[in-house]
Formats: sequence, structure tokens, C-alpha cells
Amino acid sequence: MKRGKKYIEAAKKYERQKQYSLKEAVALVKELAYAKFDETVEVALKLNIKSKHTVRDTLVLPNHFGAEKKILVFAKGDKAEEAEKAGATYVGDSDLIEKIKGGWLDFDVAVSTPDMMKDVGKLGPILGRRGLMPNPKTQTVTFDIKGAIAELKKGRVEFRADKTGVVHLAVGEVSMENEKIEENTKTIVREINRKRPGDVKGEFVKSIALSSTMGPGVKVSVRDKMN
Repeated sequence: MKRGKKYIEAAKKYERQKQYSLKEAVALVKELAYAKFDETVEVALKLNIKSKHTVRDTLVLPNHFGAEKKILVFAKGDKAEEAEKAGATYVGDSDLIEKIKGGWLDFDVAVSTPDMMKDVGKLGPILGRRGLMPNPKTQTVTFDIKGAIAELKKGRVEFRADKTGVVHLAVGEVSMENEKIEENTKTIVREINRKRPGDVKGEFVKSIALSSTMGPGVKVSVRDKMN
């Protein structure tokens, strides 16, 4: 992959193969960020898992960042009213389903009541490949609409290991205080360790790296204390 001059210059400022403490890595990532916009800081964790394993869940990071998500809720009657009162951006049933079939996707997360999933499920080919399909495993298929919206507004995020066993998750922005990025990173590492399959032998988290949107990756020691 061809890299730009700014990326190459940034990469010269640190040892690419060295494993830094989390504290050092966060400071480095911020120092290496060179874009004119407020870059997102992302963590990548390589896990020791096989194709049969599923590592997926949701959590609320202790330090919220970024713009508020546009929340769409598929619901009828009282539950639709509950969603509106709770602050959902869009609420509807068949009208929203038809709108999405027509190509509209101006929302960040979708929530559905269980009774709506028979119809919402038909949107699988559209929402599924974009990671927008409501799912009980991520607590986005529920009758507790008020609770789900409250959690999402507090910054609840979903994480999942991809086919290569890597979890990518945004943990902050370059403008945030170092300590807040560190705390968010520790939270996701702890939560992923809790999802360790029982039959995994040896190290579960094989490697950790932090990077900004445009900057190079900085390796974090998996031995660093994350408690």
C-alpha cells in the first residue's frame, strides 16, 4: 500500500515493532496524528479464536465521544409512543420499512420490538451488510425501548470479531484527554477478555494496537495492566 508523505514522516517518530505501555501508546497516537480534522482513535485486538467461535457483545464506554447517533425504532402503538418520548430520531413500522427498501439509510442504529421482526427481517439483505440489522444479541431487539435508547444515547457500542479474529472499535478522539482514551481502551479489553471461549488455550488477546484515523498503528503490550 502506497503511503503519503505525512504518514511516512509520522511513522519515523517511533519504533514500529516496539510494544508500548497503554499510557505511552495513547500519547504517541495523539502525537502522530497529522490530519486537520479531529481524528478518531481506534483499538484493534487480534484474538486467539477459531472460526467456530463468536466474540460479540455491546458495552457502554465510560467516556462518550462523537456526535449523537441517529436512532431508528421499528415499533407500533404504545411502544412507538415510548420511542418518541425517549428521544428516538425516527419511529415507524411499515412506512420506514418501505422507505429503507427505497434506498433511504440516514440513521446510525436500528432498534425493533420483537413483534416487528417478522417484517423487519425482510430488510436483512439491506441492513445486514451494513451492520444495521436489529439483533437480540446486541440488545436492539427488545420491548424495553426506553432502556435501549437510553443506553445508546449514553454511547453504547457493539463489538465483534471479524473473520480474521480481529476486533476494531473506536475508543476516542485525538482531542480527548489521554486518561479518557486509556479508560475506554481498558474497558473494551476487559470486556473482550470476559468473552473468552472456554476451549481457548494460551493467550486469548494475541496483540493490541492503537491508531488514529490517518496515523500509523502503535503496538500496545498485552502484558500491560488493564484492570
